Amino acid sequence: MQVHEVSARATTILVVDDTPENIALMSGLLKDRYRTKIATNGEKALEVARTEPTPDLILLDVSMPGMDGYEVCARLKADAKTAKIPVIFLTSRSDKDDERRGLEGGAVDYVTKPVNPEVFLARIHTHLELKRATDALRNHNLSLESEVARRMHEITTVQDVAILALASLAETRDNETGNHIRRTQKYVRALGMELRDHPRFADLLTEAYIALLFKSAPLHDIGKVGIPDEILLKPGKLTTEEFEIMKRHAAIGCKALMTAGALIGDETSFLKVGCEITHWHHEKWDGSGYPDGLRGDDIPISARLMAVADVYDALITKRVYKPAFSPEKASGIIREGRATHFDPDVVDAFVRIEHEFRAIAELHADE
Repeated sequence: MQVHEVSARATTILVVDDTPENIALMSGLLKDRYRTKIATNGEKALEVARTEPTPDLILLDVSMPGMDGYEVCARLKADAKTAKIPVIFLTSRSDKDDERRGLEGGAVDYVTKPVNPEVFLARIHTHLELKRATDALRNHNLSLESEVARRMHEITTVQDVAILALASLAETRDNETGNHIRRTQKYVRALGMELRDHPRFADLLTEAYIALLFKSAPLHDIGKVGIPDEILLKPGKLTTEEFEIMKRHAAIGCKALMTAGALIGDETSFLKVGCEITHWHHEKWDGSGYPDGLRGDDIPISARLMAVADVYDALITKRVYKPAFSPEKASGIIREGRATHFDPDVVDAFVRIEHEFRAIAELHADE
């Protein structure tokens, strides 16, 4: 292999030809402007083309023993490392079918011998400039994509922190719930993953929607910030009047989220799902829940999943009004609520992955 060091730009052209006279002619024509590399057969051409630094352009003969130029070009274009290198066929074949085959095979140009040196060098220069512009645009786009990804990550991080801050604010009002928001968040995701192939839920429970559920779940009790302490923290049973006030937290939380969505022009995505969960996770399958007495499939799926997650965690957690129940007792209560309190298919999913619920509860146990 012969290499000529020429300019600071060190633009490299690989000349592929099996004829010494043609190699000498091309080398002499190019040496004052470009660095050249030489390959005398197809296999060597592929090897040199893949070697760093890869050439900026390839001049490729068609008629060579063994692997001809068309096959070399096809292999270059099939390899991600060499696919972007422009190939110019340089050949004595002047048939239009040969030219068409070369261009359809991925070459940027097809030049027949003998060449006009000035025109030939001008064509090489044009293709090199086009490659530089294409590379610059590709690098710019990659840079933009990287910057967009970085900023989206920052936005998502800020969003997640804001959600946890809001949820934690509600949690401080009811400080015996401990890691409740983190446990229920993971319970909901586990249920969503278990039900994503179920015929009733498959259309909605996509990977993206389950991610929204996970993000939105911590917001389910934010409305409690609007409930007076004497009711929220009352150790005994609430009176009828007090319970009516307690039930308002569902509407308070949903209204806060929808107001936030309207202010920032985003009433879809996690704010909408968060509002569904916040507003309706106390509804019951038989219509006896609150605040709207929805029943069956009228209750949003997000709220049905949270209903199981929230009740299970409330049962196994010590509260001001009750001791912590054992996981076995909590599981029994969830099962008893099948088709009355809870969507029967969601309860069935809970039964199948109850071990995951217990593992989550242990991992995020209250101190």
